[in-house]
Amino acid sequence: MADMTPPADAPAFLASVGWEGAVIAPLAGDASFRRYFRVTLDGRSAVLMDAPPPHEDPRPFIAIARWLVGRGFAAPAILGADETRGLVLIEDFGDERMREAIETDPDQAMALYSGAVDLLAALRGHAPEGLAPYDAAVLHREAGLFPEWYGPAVGLDVDVAGYRAAWEQVFAHAITDNPVTVLRDYHVENLMLVGPLRTFGLLDFQDALAGHAAYDLVSLLQDARRDVEPSIEQAMLERYLAATGEGDAFLNAYHVLGAQRNAKILGIFTRLWKRDGKPRYAALCPRVWAYLERDLSHPVLAPVAAWFDDNVPTELRGDPHMLAQQGNG
Repeated sequence: MADMTPPADAPAFLASVGWEGAVIAPLAGDASFRRYFRVTLDGRSAVLMDAPPPHEDPRPFIAIARWLVGRGFAAPAILGADETRGLVLIEDFGDERMREAIETDPDQAMALYSGAVDLLAALRGHAPEGLAPYDAAVLHREAGLFPEWYGPAVGLDVDVAGYRAAWEQVFAHAITDNPVTVLRDYHVENLMLVGPLRTFGLLDFQDALAGHAAYDLVSLLQDARRDVEPSIEQAMLERYLAATGEGDAFLNAYHVLGAQRNAKILGIFTRLWKRDGKPRYAALCPRVWAYLERDLSHPVLAPVAAWFDDNVPTELRGDPHMLAQQGNG
């Protein structure tokens, strides 16, 4: 569990940006080194983001937030920042996330997913600025987290060279000459419902890159943290295609990026357990495997599917923490 003691220099920072004497209360930690606190003063509230260097750099978050706001999207306003110390005071979007809204009233799911898909269709209308490319080198590096972490955790000695070669055969589908701003962690836990109009408030976009539009869509519809019904995934894919005029090439990219993202997440969640002592992430891996196998069933991914068939037995596709315990039992 993250230490949610406020940074020692938080009161001085808050005083410097007009919030002297504010009450600081824990809000959330995440899978990175970032932590969030709600600050309140005289009936006002804001969120303090602690993104401590050298582990974190708050500048990309600040720049992308301002870029999004400038184009009419609801990213948090930046109320103050000390980039050297990694402290940023941002607008408070409240507590209603898309995830809890759906859990409270499942009948909202289709409407909320539709709104989130429509936002992505609108986002692609604004050319990215100042972002590094989401190119094959990045895709390979991310996909490589699977053999680096998951394989050893469950006792597998996999063919790493063959793994890279298999992905090399499919990544061309995921590279585009018309990149969009890819927020990279676009899912129901990072979508806030803000104000009486329940506008989608965007969070956790500091790692944005310029890449294929299918990536954020697959992040939303193959959500590692909750089951997305296949019927909703299909309906939202059709909605996006109708809104953008995309076709089969986009669907190929969607499944390649879905497989790549899910393989990466299996590596990251295993690392969070093994290296960072957060076993709750390992318990999410069976869902991620289900998404990955769904993507691997598409013909465009035949080389990658063949590698998984040859290297990862079905019985070792699950929660790596539990599988490791069984292997040692």
